[in-house]
Amino acid sequence: MARRDEPLVPRIDPRYACFRLRIGPSKIHRWGVFAEEWIPPRRKVIEYTGERISRREAKRRSQRPYVYLFELNSYWCVDGAVGGSGAEFINHSCDPNLYAVILKGHVLYMSRRAIAPGEELTVDYRLSHDHDPIPCRCGSANCRGTINLPKPRKR
Repeated sequence: MARRDEPLVPRIDPRYACFRLRIGPSKIHRWGVFAEEWIPPRRKVIEYTGERISRREAKRRSQRPYVYLFELNSYWCVDGAVGGSGAEFINHSCDPNLYAVILKGHVLYMSRRAIAPGEELTVDYRLSHDHDPIPCRCGSANCRGTINLPKPRKR
């Protein structure tokens, strides 16, 4: 399977999208995915696809300039940079309109609420607090400042 670090023309694979979506420039970061029609709450919007790789390989690939990795479990990750559906361009937000569900090894992005045409699709990446902090640029009133989850408070 061919490997790519960054696609020449980002696109949505309609086989994995349940609604009309488009990719365009994002105010959050580089490219974003936008609704082209109303999306009701609690509906599957798109599946995050890509090459299934080990965590060891994911660690190696995470050194690339652009990283599209989704952690499935303690061993497997999905690399959206190889065979991705376009969901890899969904940006992080601290107040997202999507959430991820892992079902039988598939990553499904579901709508948290109604999403209007033209609205950018976002998900909380929920990056571990153990990773180096990555600044967040979501612009949400509830922004926590990083895409990392906060450290748990000691009791």
